[in-house]
Formats: sequence, structure tokens, C-alpha cells
Amino acid sequence: MRVVLRLLTLLFLSIAIFSPALAVRPDEMLKDPSLEARARALSSELRCLVCQNQSIDDSDADLAHDLRVLVRDRLRAGDSDQAVLDYLVQRYGDYVLLRPRVTLGTALLWAAGPIALVGGLISIWFTTRGSRLRNRTERPLTESEEARVEAIIARSLRDH
Repeated sequence: MRVVLRLLTLLFLSIAIFSPALAVRPDEMLKDPSLEARARALSSELRCLVCQNQSIDDSDADLAHDLRVLVRDRLRAGDSDQAVLDYLVQRYGDYVLLRPRVTLGTALLWAAGPIALVGGLISIWFTTRGSRLRNRTERPLTESEEARVEAIIARSLRDH
């Protein structure tokens, strides 16, 4: 019996911890099911500006509540989904979107990592290439080169 009780407790805790906590309050919900479905879809695309990387649909923050109400008000007024998103982006910036739009700024941000990686690899290649050139083994002198070196040394010794 104790084992069953422990298993049930573990099951309950895992459901409570790992299930998404939808924070939409009953008084926020729209009476029209199609509008409510659109509002929920939009809410899942919008970031809570207080929480870190959490949608306004999942957040209990007061600002998330205000944004959920704002989305529903805009839908009730007849705005399209895109018009609601555009309004919120205009008001709060691209950060309000969980999946930001591709702009020059976001493209540069995404490209910065690969550019830094390629730059680092090129730097490593040049560094190791230079050390390979410095550490190259010397080939022995030919007979004519040895004769020239000996002549230079002899001349140098004679002059001093």
C-alpha cells in the first residue's frame, strides 16, 4: 500500500511540475470559441516581457494578463491576427515575438556565430601554417653552396 501511495504521489508531482501551466483566467476568455482559439494561438506566439522566454499564454505575470486582454480586445474589435501582431510589435518591439521576424538585425545576429567560427578557423590555420614554415627542416647544402660558404668564411678570416 505504501508503494502505491508513493507512486501516486510521484505521479501527481510529475504531472504538476511538467505539465504546462496555462495562466489564462476564466474571466479573460471570449464567449466566441473561434475568437478564443485565435486569441490562444496568438498568445502562444507572444513573449511575456517580464518572464524569460515564456509565452503570455503560460505566464502569470500581470503584464502577460494585460497583453492577453489587449489581444482579445483587438480581436473583438475585428483586427486580423496579423494586425494584432503588428500592433504589438509596433508598441513593444520585435522582442514581444517568441519567433522574431527575419530582419537585417536578426540576420546579422544569427550570422555572427558562424562568422566568428570561420574567423577563428582561419586564424588557427594561419597560425599553424606560420609555425610549420618556421619549423621546417633544413636541407643539406650542396657542394657548390658549401664551397661558397667556406670561401666567404676564409675571406672574412683573412680580412680581420
